[in-house]
Amino acid sequence: MVSREQKRAVLHEKLQLLRSVTNSHALNKTSIIVDASKYIKELKQKVERLNQDIAIAETSSQQPQLPVVTVETLEKGFLINVFSDKSCPGLLVSILEAFEDLGLNVLEARVSCTDSFRLQAFGGENEEEGDMIDSQVIKQAVVQAVQNWSESNNDG
Repeated sequence: MVSREQKRAVLHEKLQLLRSVTNSHALNKTSIIVDASKYIKELKQKVERLNQDIAIAETSSQQPQLPVVTVETLEKGFLINVFSDKSCPGLLVSILEAFEDLGLNVLEARVSCTDSFRLQAFGGENEEEGDMIDSQVIKQAVVQAVQNWSESNNDG
């Protein structure tokens, strides 16, 4: 039979785990649960935004298909996703040049460009550069790199 103290210890351990997963700094049970609820709402909003981006990309199939770009701010850097349902030769170079122009260091990246183009990059700001980079600035620079790439491919 499990004692009351053991149950309390298990509950405390689970609350601490929930607290760490949701990046909560709360100390009491109610605040930890409220923070977890807010965290879940934020995740739902992110999923909805990504689904909207995908829907927009799918409905604009009559126009020349430009890759979808999303940038998410993380605790120590940014997560940049670029997706296109077709192969995009030369696009990776354009995007990496945009990162370099921003002073953004690519710390880790996964790229696939066989039948479609997928880039998932984790970038951090260059420590030597004093300026803070905003996620919107990064998204704008990547979108501009995609547009420049698209224009240079349509001209040739």
